[in-house]
Amino acid sequence: MGFVQLYPILLSLLFALFSLSVLAQTTSNITLGTSLTAGEDDSFRASPSGEFAFGFKQIEEDGFLLATWFHSISEETIVWSANGQNLAPKGSKVELTSNGWFQLVDPNGKQIWNASSSRTGLVAYATMLDSGNFVLRGQNSQNLWQSFEQPTDTILPGQVLNQPARLVARYLPTNYSRGRFQLNLTDDGNLELCKTFFPTDLVNSAYWETNTSGTGFSLIFNLSGSIILRADNGTIISPILSNILYSTKNFYQRAVLDYDGVFRHYIYPKNSGSSIGSWSTFSIAPPNICLNIREEMGSGACGFNSYCKFNGTNKSCQCPNGYSFIDPSDVMKGCKRDFVSQSCDQTSRETELFDFHEIPNMDWPFSDYEYFHLVFEDWCKQECLADCFCSAVIFRDGECWKKRQPLSNGRLDPSLGGKALIKIRKDNATLILEDCNRDNDRSKLIIIGSTLLSGSVFFNLVLLVATCLVAYRCGRSNPKGDQAVQLTSTMNLRSFTYEELRKGTKGFTEELGRGAFSVVYKGFISDTPGNLIAVKKLNMVKGSEKEFEAEVSAIGRTHHRNLVQLLGFCNEGEDRLLVYEFMSRGTLAKFLFKDQRPTWHQRVDITIGIAKGLLYLHEECSTQIIHCDIKPQNILLDDSNTAKISDFGLAKLLKIDQTVTTTAIRGTKGYVAAEWFKNKPITMKVDVYSFGVLLLEVICCRKNFDVNVEDEDRIVLIDWAYDCFHHRRLDLLVEDDEEAQTNMKQMEEYVKIGIWCIQEDPSARPTMKQVVQMLEGFMDVSNPPYLSSFTS
Repeated sequence: MGFVQLYPILLSLLFALFSLSVLAQTTSNITLGTSLTAGEDDSFRASPSGEFAFGFKQIEEDGFLLATWFHSISEETIVWSANGQNLAPKGSKVELTSNGWFQLVDPNGKQIWNASSSRTGLVAYATMLDSGNFVLRGQNSQNLWQSFEQPTDTILPGQVLNQPARLVARYLPTNYSRGRFQLNLTDDGNLELCKTFFPTDLVNSAYWETNTSGTGFSLIFNLSGSIILRADNGTIISPILSNILYSTKNFYQRAVLDYDGVFRHYIYPKNSGSSIGSWSTFSIAPPNICLNIREEMGSGACGFNSYCKFNGTNKSCQCPNGYSFIDPSDVMKGCKRDFVSQSCDQTSRETELFDFHEIPNMDWPFSDYEYFHLVFEDWCKQECLADCFCSAVIFRDGECWKKRQPLSNGRLDPSLGGKALIKIRKDNATLILEDCNRDNDRSKLIIIGSTLLSGSVFFNLVLLVATCLVAYRCGRSNPKGDQAVQLTSTMNLRSFTYEELRKGTKGFTEELGRGAFSVVYKGFISDTPGNLIAVKKLNMVKGSEKEFEAEVSAIGRTHHRNLVQLLGFCNEGEDRLLVYEFMSRGTLAKFLFKDQRPTWHQRVDITIGIAKGLLYLHEECSTQIIHCDIKPQNILLDDSNTAKISDFGLAKLLKIDQTVTTTAIRGTKGYVAAEWFKNKPITMKVDVYSFGVLLLEVICCRKNFDVNVEDEDRIVLIDWAYDCFHHRRLDLLVEDDEEAQTNMKQMEEYVKIGIWCIQEDPSARPTMKQVVQMLEGFMDVSNPPYLSSFTS
């Protein structure tokens, strides 16, 4: 066949390929009269390369965000959104009307958002570009509107912000409404990070700035991966964040004003594949937001009565002892007292009911109302105890500052020095005060009654006999009821009926977990905190009665943010049930050993939380408690991933003057200290050993004993961790964990702490107070010795 004969065929083939190419390009566009619908499979349009997409992302059960996002990576990170303040319900549409108007409407046709522009009526089509820019274009393909000119909290390589411009942080990681922080390129060219007078957009104060007033013109994220501030004459005034470059050819990049107020430059390796890649923090501003924000009006970097910690990359907000978050899902709302504040009644003796919780290197600037110098710490404490307005004192080098409510600008950092002394009620002081008030009320009633009836000796005698008969009959009819009333009054616990719990759990149908003597069910009681509860139903076999008594007596009088709260119990006939607060995220084991490991920051917070919970049990309770069974299955997580110790069924109580005990072996294989097997006295150091094993598991995100590993030297984690430390190859412990590798210094410190905790000689192990101080960086961690046998 000659060329002349082939020519028509080739021409037809080329025309077909060209038509397919045009079709492929046009199908990625939104053309006149077309739309995308929230909740449908075809609810987005990808860019030509597939790296970005525009469309609907589901945020809530019936809440959709119109957004652009990284489409070729597993996280599909959102970079721009239209309706963060007003999520669209399922069935909503984003449409380009036949008259060229681009808008988002709900299922009833009511407008939620539109691309406001004087030129949008001329729009011919909308398209998603490979740069991450979503644009509306006219008939001649000129840009009439673009997302790059209407940024939310993110900028991308190739994006330019001309003055005046701003980024607004989102409210929470998954709440895209306006948050509390802004990045502003002002009219005079200064680049500022600002806190706002939330919920308004008015700027409160700048906590970081470039000091480029009069010269700055544009903020540019160039294709070399550099973020710079440029003058109107084209010269570069100042590099923002780091001036070290990562090529956009090899890395996806974004710069975000995160919800916590930190401006972060993130990178993501393009050659990592969609399953194992992750965003890494490359550089940040400011270098320490906790120290940078000092507001005369406002709460500071965290909420009122809380304090801010910064680990070099991430900010965390925490409540001091005796306080808890008003809303754990939104820590910026601050912390509330968990105790009754001190009375200002001069006849009250409440001074004796208060003590101080000490936090080194802590401060709350701008909350002080009195100042003293050349004084001692004890004098400073006594001044606060005698002052009902005093909530805390800061003591530093002979200087004393009294602090009032609400405490603001809280920060914890080694550079601060000194200490914060927070005034809190002693254990059970609230209950004692309430009991005293009730006793006083009863005494008054008795006096009044006796006075009224004193005129009739015979009537008093009849009343006394009748009272005794009623009490006798009540005692015989409900012997366990007295026990329940006694437990309720002494421990401030609620006594539930079996029928109440049966109905609340729908007949004990939804199982959460089970142990040797018990099964835990999910339930709902409308008048309990949060409504949801976890009901532990004990199987009445030998040993379960002791477990019930141990658990109630161990945890009934405790209250700490890192302990699961016991709300009440049922002790009715042969039924023994314990009622706890419901922990939405389940066990640490489930969170830790799943495919998607927790972040390094989450791991740090979890280990510190567990350590603080154990410290409370060991040293801060009125009755010291050895838990005896610390393991991932007995650590529960709430909806903000706060770790809480649970399952006190094996707990051992220590009297005030007792430091050791003897008991049968308790605990779980792999977490049990050597002294259990050697007939040695049992101390609180058995919990320290178990914590050391748990700490290494959390760091490495793997179980202590794993027969599935290929290298038999790695089967027992504590042995392998020590070998890696001894041979200076800690990188092997986290060889597939990029985030841990970027925190190797802290990771090494935590491994050393874990090895100290698992020393076979209990006296060589640190106390939990020392563990907390080491974990938080307030105590140096020396190199641990060789792991040797425990000898007498």
